[in-house]
Amino acid sequence: MTARPTDPRRVRHEPAGGLGDAGQLGRRPRAVVVGGGIAGLAAATGLAERGVVVEVLEREPYLGGRVGGWSETLPDGTPVSMSRGFHAFFRQYYNLRALLRRGDPGLERLVPLEDYPLVDAQGRRDTFRGLPRTPPWNAVLFALRSPTFRPSDLLRLDARAAAPLAAVSVPGIYEAIDHVDAQSFVESINFPPAARHLAFEVFSRSFFAPPSTMSAAELATMFHIYFLGSSEGLMFDVPDAGFDTALWEPLRHYLTTRGVTFRTGVEVSSVERSPVDGVGSGRFHVNHRGGGSEADAVVLATDVRGLRDIVAASPGLGDPASAVDGPDVLARWRDDVAALGSAPPFLVQRLWLDRPVDATRPPFLGTGGLDPLDNISVLDRYERDAAGWADRHGGSVVELHAYSAAPPPGVDDDTWTADLRRRSVARLHELYPETAGAGVVGELVQWRADCPMFGVGDFARRPTVATPVDGLVLAGDGIRIDLPVALMERAASTGWQAANRLLAGWGLAGHPLETVPTSGRLGPLRRAAEYAMRT
Repeated sequence: MTARPTDPRRVRHEPAGGLGDAGQLGRRPRAVVVGGGIAGLAAATGLAERGVVVEVLEREPYLGGRVGGWSETLPDGTPVSMSRGFHAFFRQYYNLRALLRRGDPGLERLVPLEDYPLVDAQGRRDTFRGLPRTPPWNAVLFALRSPTFRPSDLLRLDARAAAPLAAVSVPGIYEAIDHVDAQSFVESINFPPAARHLAFEVFSRSFFAPPSTMSAAELATMFHIYFLGSSEGLMFDVPDAGFDTALWEPLRHYLTTRGVTFRTGVEVSSVERSPVDGVGSGRFHVNHRGGGSEADAVVLATDVRGLRDIVAASPGLGDPASAVDGPDVLARWRDDVAALGSAPPFLVQRLWLDRPVDATRPPFLGTGGLDPLDNISVLDRYERDAAGWADRHGGSVVELHAYSAAPPPGVDDDTWTADLRRRSVARLHELYPETAGAGVVGELVQWRADCPMFGVGDFARRPTVATPVDGLVLAGDGIRIDLPVALMERAASTGWQAANRLLAGWGLAGHPLETVPTSGRLGPLRRAAEYAMRT
C-alpha cells in the first residue's frame, strides 16, 4: 500500500452544495465527455457519482490519454506492454490519487521509488534521498549537499530576484512573472550555472520545453508544489504494471458499474448546439464517426490539438445571441482556444536488452547537460511485465527519454528520430557501460508532439474550465485553473472542477479538491518576498 498524504497544511477546497443524486431532479441529465485521459475520467467520475448519465468518447483504443497503456509485439513474437513513457505519481497529487482510489482504494498498484538521482555531463550527482520534508529545510539541505552548490553560493544569491519563489500564489505568481522566461529568471537569481543545469533544467524540461521558452511562473509554481509549498517531499510512486492494467481498467470497471458508457476508437469531429428556443433547446449534438451523441452538457477533455480542431470545426458552438457573456466574449474565447500551443516533440525509446543492467543502477535517473537524453528508466525494477520478461530472458528493459527534441530546419522526422535514437543509446552506454555489449531484442519508439506549451505570457489568455457556452466545459493539463497544480495533477483537478461546474448548474453537490498551500508558507520570508516584489 502506498503512503497517504502527510502534509497537515494541505488545503481543502469545498465545492458548492446541492442534491446528492440526479434522480432527485425528475430527469437525469446526460453528459458526453470527449477524451478518456486523466481529465476526462475525473470529469466522468465526478458526474457519474452524482447520478448523471455519462458517455465517454475516446479517440484511442485505450483509456488514460497520454498516460495510457497498450500491448505491442516484439520481433520474436513476444507480447509486451507499452506506453508513452515514465510518469511519476507524486504524493502531493491529491486529486489524481483521489481518482485512482475509485478503482484501487488502497492504491496498492502504486509502488514507491526511494530515490530520484540526477547526473550531469561532469558526473556530478544530486539526490533527494534523506531530505527533510519541511520547507525550507528541504531546499536548503538539497542545495548545501549538492556538488553543484557551495555554501558561499547561497550568500551570492539575489534575494530580491528570488522573492517570487517564496511568495508563490496562484494566480498572483503569473501576474508577477509570467512575462519572464524560466532561464532568464533562474539566471537573475544568480544560481551557479551547474546547479541551474542539473536541478532547475531537469524540472523545467518535464514540461517538454526548454527553459528559454517556458514561463518563469510555471517553474516557480513547480518549485512551490515540490519544495517550498509542500512537506510531502519529492519521493513518488509508479504503477507496478502497465498503465492499462494497474490504473485504468480498475477505474473503467468502477465507472461502468455506475452506468458510464465507454466508446473507444471514436474521434469527435465537432459539436453543435440546438437553439435555446423550444423543446430540446440548448442540447448538444457531438459529431463522430459512430453517428453522433446527444447530451445536455459536454466536457471537452482532449489534448490541445484536439481541442483546437473541434472548436474550429464547430462554428455554431455557442450562438452569440445565447452566449453566457455576449458575442464579444465568445469570439475572444474561440481566439484563445485557437492560440493554444503545443510543446516541441519528444522521443520515448524503449529497449529490451539481452543482458541485465547493473544491480546498483537506480530505477530512474534524471540527466542534465547530456543532450539529447533527459532520463533513463529501468522498468524491470518496478514494472511486473518488464520484470517477468527480464527474468525469462536474463535481460533488462530500459527506457530513454529525449524532451524538446524538434528537428533542425530542413531535417525530416525520420532522419532526425533515427539520429536521436542513436545518440540517446550512446549516452546510455556512457552512463551504464554494461549496456554497451548488450544485444537489442526489441525496440519500440514513440515520437509525439501533443503536450501543452506553457510559454512566456500565455497564462492570461489560457482558456479556463468554464466557457462562454452554457453547458460546455473544458478540462486537461493545458487548461487554466487558479490552483497550485501541474502536469497530471492539473489534468485531474480540471476534470473534477469541470464536473463541479456542471453539477452546480443542475443543483447537485460537487466534489472537494485538495492542493498544497495556495501561497508561500514561510512566514517572515514570504512577507519580505512579497514586499520585494511590490517594490
